Amino acid sequence: MSLPYESAHEELHYLDRAGWLRAAVLGANDGIVSVSSLIVGVAAADPSRISILVAGAAGLAAGAMSMAAGEYVSVSSQSDVERADIARERQALIDTPLAEERELASIYESRGLSPQTAALVARELTEKDALAAHVRDELGLSEVHAANPLQAALASGLTFTAAAAVPLAAAALAPDGMIVPTVVIATLGSLAGLGALGAHAGGAPKLRATSRVLFWGAAAMAITAGVGRLFGVSV
Repeated sequence: MSLPYESAHEELHYLDRAGWLRAAVLGANDGIVSVSSLIVGVAAADPSRISILVAGAAGLAAGAMSMAAGEYVSVSSQSDVERADIARERQALIDTPLAEERELASIYESRGLSPQTAALVARELTEKDALAAHVRDELGLSEVHAANPLQAALASGLTFTAAAAVPLAAAALAPDGMIVPTVVIATLGSLAGLGALGAHAGGAPKLRATSRVLFWGAAAMAITAGVGRLFGVSV
């Protein structure tokens, strides 16, 4: 009696999250750090609360649009390159199919297969779907890693907005004379949570990710606060 087939590959992987996770973490981190640094820098120059809130709100709106547009343009450029490479590969398979099959076999041979086995694998994969085999093994592309401009833009823009709202809300709710320490505490707490959450979503060590975002966030706020106090102007 035969048993139902079950795949032996049961490990949990996180590579399918890499595209949107990178854009989301980048957007959230930039939202917290840039807006909190802007608020701290302006507050260090000792303007009124309304000036701080206007600067923070402007930074949130401009930053969210900039992040979304930047992600869309950059990932679209990557997608264009991928499509052009795939088109060239498709044409090469039409013009020189035997040479392309030999190229595929040489790739498998370089990875450790014997020449006979590499040639057999290349032939069978070519017969099944030659373009898919070359896109995957020659170009190193797959559905998991394919560029998705709209997904990246939405993830980056939305997470920037949500994260940037944290230091802005902290500034709005802070008692008089306590705006800077309140924003700093709220920002560092949010960055710690962001680092841990991003590491958890990607299956990476949490301490390293959290320490990294805390260090750079604190450095950014310290520098802008120093500039604000040194020049006494909004930055």
